[in-house]
Amino acid sequence: MLGKLPRQQDKNVLVGFDKADDAGVYRLGPALALVQTVDFFTPIVDDPYTFGEIAAANSLSDVYAMGGKPLSALSIVGYPGNGDIETLQQILEGGLAKMQEAGCAVLGGHSVKDDEIKFGYAVTGTIDPQRVLANATAKPGDALILTKRLGTGVISTALKKGAASEASVNAAIESMKTLNRRACEIMLEISYGASGPVFQKASRDAGGEVHSVTDITGFGLFGHAREMALGSEVTIEIDHSRVEPLPGALDCIRGGHIPGGLKNNVEFASCSVELSPGVPPEVVTLLYDPQTSGGLLIAVSSSKAPELEASLRRAGIPASIIGRVRERGEHPIVVT
Repeated sequence: MLGKLPRQQDKNVLVGFDKADDAGVYRLGPALALVQTVDFFTPIVDDPYTFGEIAAANSLSDVYAMGGKPLSALSIVGYPGNGDIETLQQILEGGLAKMQEAGCAVLGGHSVKDDEIKFGYAVTGTIDPQRVLANATAKPGDALILTKRLGTGVISTALKKGAASEASVNAAIESMKTLNRRACEIMLEISYGASGPVFQKASRDAGGEVHSVTDITGFGLFGHAREMALGSEVTIEIDHSRVEPLPGALDCIRGGHIPGGLKNNVEFASCSVELSPGVPPEVVTLLYDPQTSGGLLIAVSSSKAPELEASLRRAGIPASIIGRVRERGEHPIVVT
């Protein structure tokens, strides 16, 4: 709906709603810009504290996807008027703990009565306006790195039906709770040769080895890769054998535990995807799976990709080179 509104004329809007990017960017001066985003959703796990942690990590992710540093946040709460206040307190405590881990101050928030619980944050961060990592600037020849495994959507759906294994649920929760902060830091270090405090570079030369970034959330890998491909006017080639599922995710798919959001993603993005013969159908389904607090999809120069992948893995991040960027072909996405 925002796309139908007139484009804003403010020259300081570097990234606005017309670009379908992860966050907005507003320039304050030659070396400083704000990064702003908002995200909230209904519970996907039973434990309220854990739900608060996941909601916070998910809200922060869009700032990291731009290459920014989160500074402050405002909480957004929808909660039943007769709901258990202790449960709400635990949600807020979990969110605050994750925000503190990110070094992001919670300044307050707003709540409304709602029969269905909803929670999240509006987050503000900072970034060098010459170093905004948009989702529409991938270059032919780039390698593609994904920093988290896939499958949170199908595992969460199986959990609601009592059909997910404890190991699968624990792996999904751990993935969703994990901030993309360290992945962002390493990405910036490799891209710009950073030294000293995090997010502060040795120089302000705008050129870097990382060209484009997005985070994988509700539209799944295919949906967000499609945005990157269309915006960059390229084709993204994904090697299905390089995409790592969370433990038990493929079993959940084989068991028919398909979230409604995944079906929507198939309807939306399938026309953009060319599948090579032999790609297993359950893997194709996984690539459509909507993620909560998913990983970063990074388009980086091919010469730096092995170094970035190795650095991420040394930090305990399950990153993999999953494909490459090609000149624009018939389809935005090709799966081999």
